[in-house]
Amino acid sequence: MTGNHEVFPVSRASYLDRWWRRLKLQPGRLVDRYVRPGDTVLDIGCGTGLFTLPIARRVGENGQVIAVDLQEGMLEILKEKAIHKGLTARIRLHKAEPQSLALEYPGRIDVAFGFCVVHEVPDAARLMQEVFSLLVPGGTFLIAEPKHEVPADEFDTTLAMAESAGFRKAGTPFVVRSRAVLLTKDGPGIPHNRK
Repeated sequence: MTGNHEVFPVSRASYLDRWWRRLKLQPGRLVDRYVRPGDTVLDIGCGTGLFTLPIARRVGENGQVIAVDLQEGMLEILKEKAIHKGLTARIRLHKAEPQSLALEYPGRIDVAFGFCVVHEVPDAARLMQEVFSLLVPGGTFLIAEPKHEVPADEFDTTLAMAESAGFRKAGTPFVVRSRAVLLTKDGPGIPHNRK
């Protein structure tokens, strides 16, 4: 279990949209590297849409992003942004439950993103199991956690939970001031990297 951190509050949502945060995390670069047009992508802990909006642009008209957050207020902010950007048709907003993503039969999911969120989840082992079950064989899960909040031993625990759920470590992408890992769900005859 992780989840010993507080959930980032809606009252501070404007922090998530700061220009320097976009510059630091470079969401467009990461999205372009791991998401293909037509993909269905799960954005866990989407907040106000730092990754959701670039994902929605990248998946195109034939793709979809499922933006999941625990807080209705975050989803409302994201909805307004999506309307403004003309991306609502590509984004499905979903409110998670405190102990579960609560996604039933979402269809195929090719890629999952978990940025600055796993440490806030009360039961990270359950999260790993849920994401693993939702991904298609060959699907990938990119996790990045802030170094200033998540020490190396806690991140190692997260990786161990992911491996226990069935994931295999496929790489360690560079994300500024973050501990990051690319996980894959291999299947029979499925190469470790679908790209």
